[in-house]
Amino acid sequence: MSTDTAQRPVLVVDFGAQYAQLIARRVREAGVFSELVPHTITADEVAAKRPVAIILSGGPSSVYAEGAPAFDPQVFSLGIPTLGICYGFQVMAQALGGEVAHTGQREYGATDATVAGDGGVLLGGTPASQNVWMSHGDSVAKAPEGYEVLASTASTPVAAFGNAEACFYGVQWHPEVKHSDHGQRVIENFLHQAAGLPADWTSGNVIEEQVARIREQVGSARVISALSGGVDSAVSTALVHRAIGDQLTAVFVDHGLLRQGEREQVEKDYVESTGVRLITVDAEDTFLGHLAGVTDPEAKRKIIGREFIRAFEKVQRDLVEEAKAEGEPIKFLVQGTLYPDVVESGGGSGTANIKSHHNVGGLPEDLDFSLIEPLRTLFKDEVRQIGRELGIPEAIVGRQPFPGPGLGIRIIGEVTKDRLETLRAADAIARAELTAAGLDQEIWQCPVVLLADVRSVGVQGDGRTYGHPVVLRPVSSEDAMTADWTRLPYDVLAKISNRITNEVSEVNRVTLDVTSKPPATIEWE
Repeated sequence: MSTDTAQRPVLVVDFGAQYAQLIARRVREAGVFSELVPHTITADEVAAKRPVAIILSGGPSSVYAEGAPAFDPQVFSLGIPTLGICYGFQVMAQALGGEVAHTGQREYGATDATVAGDGGVLLGGTPASQNVWMSHGDSVAKAPEGYEVLASTASTPVAAFGNAEACFYGVQWHPEVKHSDHGQRVIENFLHQAAGLPADWTSGNVIEEQVARIREQVGSARVISALSGGVDSAVSTALVHRAIGDQLTAVFVDHGLLRQGEREQVEKDYVESTGVRLITVDAEDTFLGHLAGVTDPEAKRKIIGREFIRAFEKVQRDLVEEAKAEGEPIKFLVQGTLYPDVVESGGGSGTANIKSHHNVGGLPEDLDFSLIEPLRTLFKDEVRQIGRELGIPEAIVGRQPFPGPGLGIRIIGEVTKDRLETLRAADAIARAELTAAGLDQEIWQCPVVLLADVRSVGVQGDGRTYGHPVVLRPVSSEDAMTADWTRLPYDVLAKISNRITNEVSEVNRVTLDVTSKPPATIEWE
């Protein structure tokens, strides 16, 4: 990714589509940087971003429905290469003088599409007959004047069109989903062949660009990094350390919400591999004191986020004399915020606030630092690759995601020391058995959730028990934007269940969460 490419993204316009974020990912997989924006963006705002191309997403609405997502038609006069998908295809057709009609012929799921001629630039190199994934009721009945029909289906005579001179293209199906057999080729044809964009967005170039930006932002000031030991904070800390070296002090807050062995991994393995200066803050009593009696998940997230910042401010005060002696104050805080964090917290593209992430929606208003968030536009798998480029050990960069608020949001109910010890023991067993079965690379993560406010009747040792249930939540995902539950072998599940109920005295029932995302999120809180 060259600096110019980073400044000039492919804009993915979100019309409320289930797959809008997936389109942004597919663009990045093609080696081009992308940015998700709301459909309410104006032509002037688009022009200010200087995009190299635009992709209009699908959406659940009919273009004729009252209150359907609108789009500024002046964007089409900016001369920017544009691809419309599903609803975006219909918006595009209507704005350019074509016709969109209620045909009564709906297409959902797998559909056979027939490519016209050689398919033009957009469909070139794909089979004349191919399986595509449809989800629409309205159809483009007539292409705009000057546009060539590139594909059709039995029910949709205009399933794709294009105008090579204007560099405007559209498809009725969803090329971004894996169910469309040649979908990624269609996206890459648009980006590389039609729009002429190079595939030069790489992890190495991200590092170079961010190092330059961080150095410019920081100057000679001192910086504190929020290091939790997770992938995101580990990579963001290493990236900033690459940029400014000893100006950075990493701060690890032991809030008492960690899993077994995590403090040791941070203090030993990470420091040895990076050379980062580390200060550990013992704050368990402080965090648990503020969480006492709190059961609302949003309140817990915000408390944990607030106390994180307060811990850093205390470190700032403790280090102020040292900083003064060196002539530079501590002005910046590094956080491992990722793009999914921003989107889910309602900050990515005018989307709804699904949940506040401790490092996005949970920050106090009187924050005493300026933030450095070098990973804010990246997905998790992109962050892992950058971590490998930076030389972070695979044991750290390849570890399963763990939320910043820690076990505090995996206890449904009040967070107490006893409940943390119970969950910590159950979680350690689940992780150990998954590792022993060689399944670490097959799942995205496996949260273990303690239903602390629920008790169930059981029989243990010929006696009646009244213990807590725990939930296993194994999921598979590429980037946490969507996920499916992982079909773990029954013998592994049985061993995890047997060990937990035998070794963790407060637990007498183990359950399995088999819900995808959406409709559920990965974490329960």
